[in-house]
Amino acid sequence: MTVSRRPWPFAAVGFWYATCVGFIWGAIWSRGRIERREGLWVFTGMPKWTFGRGGSCVGACYLTRHNVSEPVLRHERVHLEQWRHYGMALPILYALSGRDPLRNRFEIEAGLRDGGYIRGE
Repeated sequence: MTVSRRPWPFAAVGFWYATCVGFIWGAIWSRGRIERREGLWVFTGMPKWTFGRGGSCVGACYLTRHNVSEPVLRHERVHLEQWRHYGMALPILYALSGRDPLRNRFEIEAGLRDGGYIRGE
């Protein structure tokens, strides 16, 4: 994230709750490598139905089948910081921001190019 902001009240509790849920979900369904990369727990080999799009960040956990390039992980680390900032308000705010990643403020902040939503020249 480029701007340092004060977290929302109780965001830490929501962040840790989401991380626990993500970790348990990943531990149950991951059939691939599980590793910690720069503060992000990365669960690979997940069945497609267990996450959204190319992968999902839940707290400090990134759930995916195999989408683990460095740009994607950089994108997901921004989502991790968004979880830290908003806590459990993030899923609601994300939904209100819309499903179109090109207009969703959380995807834009995380980097559309790094997230694979737009291609480079």
